Amino acid sequence: MEISEDRTRQLARLARLALTQKEVTQFTSELCDILDYVDALKEVDVEGVEPTTHAVALAVALREDAAQRVFTHEQILQNAPDTEDGMFRVPKVVG
Repeated sequence: MEISEDRTRQLARLARLALTQKEVTQFTSELCDILDYVDALKEVDVEGVEPTTHAVALAVALREDAAQRVFTHEQILQNAPDTEDGMFRVPKVVG
C-alpha cells in the first residue's frame, strides 16, 4: 500500500512530531513497508485458529489466601535501621 509524503506529514502533525524532509521521506517508505506487511497478513488462512492473548500459555501461580503469622509493632520496628516515636525514621527527601 502506498501512502504519500503529505499523509506522513499529516500523521506527524497529529502525533506532534516535527520532521525534516529527510525524515518524512524515510518514514513514508517505512510506513509503506509496514502497511504492505499488514496486507500480506490479511491473506493468511486463520480458519479454525482460536484467538489468543499470548503466544505461549501462561499459568498464574497464586497462593491460597490464608491468614498467616502476624508480627507485633515492636517486632517490625526491631528490623528498622532507625526509629523514632514508634515509627520508621528515614532521610528527608524533599528539599
